[in-house]
Amino acid sequence: MREHAPSVIFMDEIDSIGSATMESGSGNGDSEVQRTMLKLLNQLDAFEASNKIKVLMATNRIDILDQALLRPGRIDRKIEFPNPNADSRDDILKIHSRKMNLMPGIDLKKIAEKMNGASGAELKGRLNGVQKPSQYSTT
Repeated sequence: MREHAPSVIFMDEIDSIGSATMESGSGNGDSEVQRTMLKLLNQLDAFEASNKIKVLMATNRIDILDQALLRPGRIDRKIEFPNPNADSRDDILKIHSRKMNLMPGIDLKKIAEKMNGASGAELKGRLNGVQKPSQYSTT
Protein backbone atom coordinates (compact mmCIF):
# COMPACT_ATOMS: atom_id res chain seq x y z
CA MET A 1 0.00 0.00 0.00
CA ARG A 2 2.77 2.44 0.85
CA GLU A 3 4.10 2.49 -2.70
CA HIS A 4 0.84 4.13 -3.80
CA ALA A 5 1.03 7.13 -1.44
CA PRO A 6 -0.58 9.59 -1.34
CA SER A 7 -3.79 7.55 -1.20
CA VAL A 8 -7.17 7.25 0.42
CA ILE A 9 -8.32 3.69 1.02
CA PHE A 10 -12.01 3.14 1.73
CA MET A 11 -13.22 -0.17 3.16
CA ASP A 12 -16.98 -0.52 3.38
CA GLU A 13 -18.59 -3.11 5.65
CA ILE A 14 -15.34 -3.70 7.52
CA ASP A 15 -17.31 -5.94 9.87
CA SER A 16 -17.25 -8.61 7.15
CA ILE A 17 -13.57 -9.25 7.95
CA GLY A 18 -13.21 -7.44 11.27
CA SER A 19 -15.82 -9.26 13.31
CA ALA A 20 -14.94 -10.46 16.80
CA THR A 21 -17.70 -13.08 16.73
CA MET A 22 -15.99 -15.55 14.39
CA GLU A 23 -15.43 -18.95 15.90
CA SER A 24 -12.01 -20.38 15.23
CA GLY A 25 -11.94 -23.60 13.28
CA SER A 26 -15.52 -23.30 12.04
CA GLY A 27 -14.52 -23.62 8.41
CA ASN A 28 -11.97 -22.92 5.73
CA GLY A 29 -13.63 -19.62 4.76
CA ASP A 30 -13.32 -18.30 8.30
CA SER A 31 -9.59 -18.99 8.40
CA GLU A 32 -9.18 -17.04 5.16
CA VAL A 33 -11.10 -14.12 6.69
CA GLN A 34 -8.89 -14.30 9.79
CA ARG A 35 -5.74 -14.22 7.63
CA THR A 36 -7.11 -11.18 5.80
CA MET A 37 -7.81 -9.48 9.12
CA LEU A 38 -4.27 -10.19 10.39
CA LYS A 39 -2.77 -8.82 7.16
CA LEU A 40 -4.90 -5.68 7.51
CA LEU A 41 -3.80 -5.20 11.13
CA ASN A 42 -0.15 -5.59 10.14
CA GLN A 43 -0.55 -3.00 7.39
CA LEU A 44 -2.31 -0.56 9.73
CA ASP A 45 0.48 -0.97 12.30
CA ALA A 46 3.10 -0.18 9.65
CA PHE A 47 1.56 3.14 8.63
CA GLU A 48 3.25 6.32 9.75
CA ALA A 49 1.82 9.83 9.71
CA SER A 50 4.28 10.76 6.97
CA ASN A 51 3.03 7.98 4.67
CA LYS A 52 0.23 10.18 3.35
CA ILE A 53 -2.16 7.24 3.35
CA LYS A 54 -5.58 7.67 4.88
CA VAL A 55 -7.73 4.65 5.64
CA LEU A 56 -11.48 5.09 6.02
CA MET A 57 -13.64 2.24 7.24
CA ALA A 58 -17.41 2.02 7.40
CA THR A 59 -19.72 -0.36 9.22
CA ASN A 60 -23.28 -0.58 10.38
CA ARG A 61 -22.19 -3.00 13.11
CA ILE A 62 -19.49 -1.36 15.21
CA ASP A 63 -20.74 -3.50 18.10
CA ILE A 64 -19.26 -6.67 16.58
CA LEU A 65 -15.86 -5.33 15.50
CA ASP A 66 -12.79 -6.99 16.94
CA GLN A 67 -11.19 -4.82 19.62
CA ALA A 68 -7.80 -5.39 17.97
CA LEU A 69 -9.05 -3.36 15.02
CA LEU A 70 -10.26 -0.55 17.28
CA ARG A 71 -7.05 -0.30 19.30
CA PRO A 72 -5.62 3.24 19.60
CA GLY A 73 -3.06 3.88 16.89
CA ARG A 74 -4.95 1.86 14.32
CA ILE A 75 -8.04 4.01 14.15
CA ASP A 76 -7.50 7.67 14.99
CA ARG A 77 -11.08 8.87 14.89
CA LYS A 78 -14.49 7.32 15.15
CA ILE A 79 -17.32 9.26 13.56
CA GLU A 80 -20.82 8.02 14.25
CA PHE A 81 -23.95 8.98 12.40
CA PRO A 82 -26.91 8.31 14.67
CA ASN A 83 -30.16 7.01 13.28
CA PRO A 84 -32.51 9.80 12.21
CA ASN A 85 -35.05 11.47 14.49
CA ALA A 86 -38.80 11.48 13.66
CA ASP A 87 -38.66 14.56 11.41
CA SER A 88 -35.65 13.21 9.52
CA ARG A 89 -37.32 9.80 9.18
CA ASP A 90 -40.36 11.55 7.68
CA ASP A 91 -38.08 13.39 5.21
CA ILE A 92 -36.33 10.14 4.27
CA LEU A 93 -39.67 8.41 3.67
CA LYS A 94 -40.81 11.31 1.47
CA ILE A 95 -37.62 11.16 -0.58
CA HIS A 96 -37.79 7.40 -1.12
CA SER A 97 -41.53 7.40 -1.87
CA ARG A 98 -41.47 10.21 -4.46
CA LYS A 99 -41.62 7.86 -7.42
CA MET A 100 -43.64 5.14 -5.70
CA ASN A 101 -47.29 4.44 -6.27
CA LEU A 102 -48.34 4.20 -2.61
CA MET A 103 -51.64 2.70 -1.49
CA PRO A 104 -54.30 5.27 -0.58
CA GLY A 105 -54.33 6.48 3.02
CA ILE A 106 -50.63 5.88 3.73
CA ASP A 107 -49.49 8.38 6.37
CA LEU A 108 -45.71 8.69 6.09
CA LYS A 109 -45.56 10.82 9.25
CA LYS A 110 -47.18 8.01 11.29
CA ILE A 111 -44.79 5.46 9.82
CA ALA A 112 -41.86 7.74 10.70
CA GLU A 113 -43.11 8.14 14.28
CA LYS A 114 -43.54 4.38 14.76
CA MET A 115 -40.10 3.49 13.40
CA ASN A 116 -38.02 5.01 16.21
CA GLY A 117 -34.40 3.91 15.90
CA ALA A 118 -34.72 2.85 12.26
CA SER A 119 -31.97 3.55 9.76
CA GLY A 120 -32.53 5.09 6.35
CA ALA A 121 -32.19 1.65 4.74
CA GLU A 122 -34.82 0.20 7.08
CA LEU A 123 -37.18 3.06 6.25
CA LYS A 124 -36.72 2.51 2.53
CA GLY A 125 -37.36 -1.20 3.00
CA ARG A 126 -40.58 -0.49 4.89
CA LEU A 127 -41.93 1.45 1.92
CA ASN A 128 -41.87 -1.70 -0.19
CA GLY A 129 -44.79 -2.98 1.88
CA VAL A 130 -47.02 0.03 1.22
CA GLN A 131 -46.73 0.19 -2.56
CA LYS A 132 -49.61 -0.77 -4.78
CA PRO A 133 -48.93 -4.15 -6.37
CA SER A 134 -47.26 -3.82 -9.74
CA GLN A 135 -49.03 -5.01 -12.86
CA TYR A 136 -46.10 -7.39 -13.19
CA SER A 137 -46.48 -8.81 -9.68
CA THR A 138 -46.77 -12.59 -9.45
CA THR A 139 -48.62 -12.53 -6.12
